[in-house]
Amino acid sequence: MTSEELILNVEKALEEIRPFLQSDGGDITLISIDDDNSVKVRLEGACVGCSVNQMTLKSGVEMTIKKYAPQIEKVINVAGI
Repeated sequence: MTSEELILNVEKALEEIRPFLQSDGGDITLISIDDDNSVKVRLEGACVGCSVNQMTLKSGVEMTIKKYAPQIEKVINVAGI
């Protein structure tokens, strides 16, 4: 898979998740996909101060991204960039 395909697949995963986050007043943005197969995202809006955002990140976001791009090993939330 090329890096362009990988980016498209990760974006597809985020598009699947986005409506759920937006229904709670939040959102998510792809920051980067690094060479070590980690994806950096930024949770936004209501997701920033939400006490369950780490659980959301692991169970929802990471699981969905891995469904589209199985080579991804971890998803990291980078706040305030």
